[in-house]
Amino acid sequence: MIKDGVVPRELVESASHFRPEFMGVKVPHGIYIHICGSDLVRGHDGTYYVLEDNGRCPSGASYLLENRNALKRAFPGLFDTLGVRSVDSYPRDLLDMLHYISPRPSDDPVCVLLTPGCHNSAYFEHCYLAREMGIEIVEGRDLVVVDNVVYMRTTTGLVRVDVIYRRIDDDFLDPTVFRKDSVLGVPGLMNAYRAGNVALANAVGTGVADDKVIYYFVPKIIEYYLGQEPILPNVPTYLASEEDDKKYILEHLPELVVKAANESGGYGMLMGPSASKAEIEKFRELIIADPRNYIAQPVVSLSRSPTWCDGTMEGRHIDLRPYIIYGRDIKIVPGGLTRVALTKDSLVVNSSQGGGSKDTWVLRH
Repeated sequence: MIKDGVVPRELVESASHFRPEFMGVKVPHGIYIHICGSDLVRGHDGTYYVLEDNGRCPSGASYLLENRNALKRAFPGLFDTLGVRSVDSYPRDLLDMLHYISPRPSDDPVCVLLTPGCHNSAYFEHCYLAREMGIEIVEGRDLVVVDNVVYMRTTTGLVRVDVIYRRIDDDFLDPTVFRKDSVLGVPGLMNAYRAGNVALANAVGTGVADDKVIYYFVPKIIEYYLGQEPILPNVPTYLASEEDDKKYILEHLPELVVKAANESGGYGMLMGPSASKAEIEKFRELIIADPRNYIAQPVVSLSRSPTWCDGTMEGRHIDLRPYIIYGRDIKIVPGGLTRVALTKDSLVVNSSQGGGSKDTWVLRH
C-alpha cells in the first residue's frame, strides 16, 4: 500500500504512534486491531459519515452495557415486546477473542486486563469488563517478565500470562523501550511480545490508525484492498500538510472545525464558528508551526435526539460508536454507544467534555 503510493510514506513514518521498532513483528493470526470503535454521525441531509476511527484502546463499551442494564431494570418487559436485540454477549465475545489470540494452545489461557490504575478516567470500565469476563485486572507492578515470559504475581506464586487486554497507550507499556519514566508498564514486556510468548490486544503501533491525517486516506485504502467504494463516506477533510489545503484552512478558520492529528476526548480542537478571535489566532500559529499535525473539516450539523435536561425534554446533538471485535471471526455489537452533547447547541459529545450517553437499539425485524 505504501509502496504503491496509496498513503504517503512520510505521513505514516511521522505519525506520533508509528513504532518502527516493531515493523516485521508477527502477531497471532495476523490480526492487529482486535477491538475497534469508529464514530459515526448523521448530517443535516441524512447522510451517515465516519467521523473518526479508534483503533488503539477504544473505550465506552461498559457504558453501552450499563445503559442497557439500567433500562431493562426500569422497563423489564419492553425489550422482548419490541424485539430489541441483546448486547449482553459483548464480554463473552471479547473473552473469546482474547482466547483465540493466545500464543499457547490451551483450553483455558490466562488473560488479564492491564490498567493504568484507579486514577484513570476509564477505570470503571476496566473493572467492569474484567469482572464480566471473569479475568484478573492488573497494574504494571502486578506483572513481571522472566526469560521473555510474562508472569502475574499472586498470593500462591507466579502465574504465566498468555494474553494482555491492555488499556495503556504504547508509550507507557515498557519503560525499557518507550518512555523511560513510565511507572505504569512492565519492564521487558516488549521482549516477551517480540518473542511471541504473550499477545496484546490491540497490537503495538495500531495508534497510526487513530491519526486523523491517516483517516483522510481510509477511503483510498478501502478501494485499494477491496476494489470498491466505501459504504460510509468520510467527512470532507483538509490536510494542513498540503499547501493548497493549508491555504484554504488559514483563510476559512472561522468556518471550520480544526483538529490536532493525535488528540482525543475533544481536546486539541477548534470549533471555528463559536471560537473567539484569540482562539482562532492561536490555532493559526499552531497550524503554521506544525502543519502535519492538523486537519480541518466543515462543521457537520449532527443529528439530534430528545434528551431530558433540567426538567424538560430538549433536542441534543449525538453520535454513535459501534464496537467491532475481530477474533476467530468479526462480530459487531447489535447496538453501540450513542454519545450526547448535554450542553445546548454543543457539537462536542465526548464524556471528558461533559457529554452523556444513551442506550441504542437494534431491532430483530
